[in-house]
Amino acid sequence: MPIRPILSSLRRHKLIVTLLALLVAFTCAIVCNVAFMIRQHVADMGVPSGVAESQLVMIESVNLKPGVNHIAQHRVDLAALRAIPGVTSAAAVDALPFNGNNWSTTASITPNGQNVAQLSVFNGTPGELQTLGLKLVAGRDFRADEYVPKHATANNGGLQHVPAVIVTRALAERLFPGKQALGRLIYPYSNGVRIVGIVNGLLQPGGGNGPDNNFSALFSMLPDGMSVTYVLRTSPHDRAQVLQLARKALLKVDPDRVLLHPQTFTQLRARHFSRTRTMIDLLLAAAFGLLFVAALGITGLANFWVQQRTRSIGIRRAVGATRGDILHYFQTENFLIVTGGVVLGVILAVGLNLLLMQHYEVPRLPLWYLVVGAVALWVLGQLAVLAPALRASHVPPVVAVRSA
Repeated sequence: MPIRPILSSLRRHKLIVTLLALLVAFTCAIVCNVAFMIRQHVADMGVPSGVAESQLVMIESVNLKPGVNHIAQHRVDLAALRAIPGVTSAAAVDALPFNGNNWSTTASITPNGQNVAQLSVFNGTPGELQTLGLKLVAGRDFRADEYVPKHATANNGGLQHVPAVIVTRALAERLFPGKQALGRLIYPYSNGVRIVGIVNGLLQPGGGNGPDNNFSALFSMLPDGMSVTYVLRTSPHDRAQVLQLARKALLKVDPDRVLLHPQTFTQLRARHFSRTRTMIDLLLAAAFGLLFVAALGITGLANFWVQQRTRSIGIRRAVGATRGDILHYFQTENFLIVTGGVVLGVILAVGLNLLLMQHYEVPRLPLWYLVVGAVALWVLGQLAVLAPALRASHVPPVVAVRSA
């Protein structure tokens, strides 16, 4: 198909062609970046927590009575919870992945030295490791004599006296890159804490999918505040029943307590990412809306030109042009317009990504998104112009005589 006559025809309709090319360009720029943002959000939603998610249920207990020995209360409560049929283990904890209760601190590898990493502090009663389903890759669990109170009422001062810590593999590598971390001391305060174990992974309470979101550490501290979360491990099909029985068991021990947020870990994850899912839906709606408008613009322009060129199409048919020639003409014309829009759209997509990187910490847009976006718009353009082009190809030669 000769290109020069098509370009000559397009130059006679500069305004319409420019508007359509700009529509394609803005669609390409926005859709490429939106697709990349959706992929980032989906990756965040699928981030592994490190715990046995399908087997965990939890319930928060708040005891407002003054003078209560909370550590002793936890022992009584856990004994009642472990007696529930189907419960394989239970523990009282302060923090969990996705629950947002993030207590962070910094740690160095020398006394009063420069901080090497910022980490999330997890603490719980004996059995926490087994209950959460954390996988030890080196070392051991805490011994009974290593636990100290958290001292929640004294600004969590237990962290200054805790003797042992279990860190994630990612944190161990950050603190001691290329070296053996097991048995080493880290210093969240002036006193050293010895690493006795390393687990494969434990996501920070805030969630996320960054490289530092597994910088977590379990300290041998017993929760002793008025609020605590009881975590129970059971089989997936027993979770609902265990959760109901757990509530009854805790109220039987102490009917004056307040119980909050009874849920499975699956529900906890879903609630944490509810806004992310809403954002994904909005981004999808925006992307499909733009693609629909672009397709509508291409189809509308093609229909307009078929109507305006009916006589010229009939003349071309009368002098020997086949239906295929007419079809290819409109497809080539559309391809040239979309190509101009795609070239400009790629430049705009890169610029928009740089703007998002500067203000919203969005990662760099991979080049293959631009390639896929360009191909998608070319395919969309060809599909959108197909019906008008087929209609044009069926214009009979006699139309030229009737219009004369």
